[in-house]
Amino acid sequence: MDRLPLEGKVALVTGAATGIGRATAVGLARAGARVWINHLGQHELAEQLCAEIESRGGQVRHVEADVGSAAAVAGMFEQILADGPLDLLVNNAGIILEKPFLDTTEQDWAQVLGVDLHGVYRCCQHALRHMQPRGCGAIVNVASDLGFLGRSDYAAYCTAKAAVIGLTRSLAREFAASGIRVNAVAPGPIATAMVSPALMSREWMAKELDIPMARLGTPDEVAAAIVFLLSPQASYFTGQTLGPNGGSWMGA
Repeated sequence: MDRLPLEGKVALVTGAATGIGRATAVGLARAGARVWINHLGQHELAEQLCAEIESRGGQVRHVEADVGSAAAVAGMFEQILADGPLDLLVNNAGIILEKPFLDTTEQDWAQVLGVDLHGVYRCCQHALRHMQPRGCGAIVNVASDLGFLGRSDYAAYCTAKAAVIGLTRSLAREFAASGIRVNAVAPGPIATAMVSPALMSREWMAKELDIPMARLGTPDEVAAAIVFLLSPQASYFTGQTLGPNGGSWMGA
């Protein structure tokens, strides 16, 4: 029987209880990886996901931590690394804020960047400190097409996602000689809780549906790009940002 592409690898996916993170955890397990599912207060969903992966023969554990907290991230990595080496990291955890810029408070700004940017910084730093001496590893950071496009009333979110893309490119250059690849995905509008009518204005939804493929993407479609970037098939990819976006943005 052919060896699975990620067999023997250990992966951490942050924000993995739902949406893109959940689909990515399932995809990595199918590819043979042993997966750590990070979540924040979503024990039931995390346990359901673990049961689903295990029912298909996968190996999975879950760990609770707020990536917006330096102490929580340090504790999470201490727990994971005590169990063995970490080969793959997916920085997916994120929050979003729809608010006019002039109404955006210091607290709002700090909260969004604290999770969407500083959380990525923290997890990358812990992972790279572990990966560099081993001379191998791969990281995928989940950004957004809004990191390129910008959007009214989403200044904090757009700023954080643009910074994630810049961080990805910087780390790719810095750690390439260590055998570590760092890439990003910048999804367009995806059918997750973040873009549900309950969280987004109807005007926003109507505008986002006006894309060439005339539909929202699915978490599985983004997860497929992430799994590819972590796999040996992407061995010559680093510093890249793939855009599963239905054609909503066609920049370089």
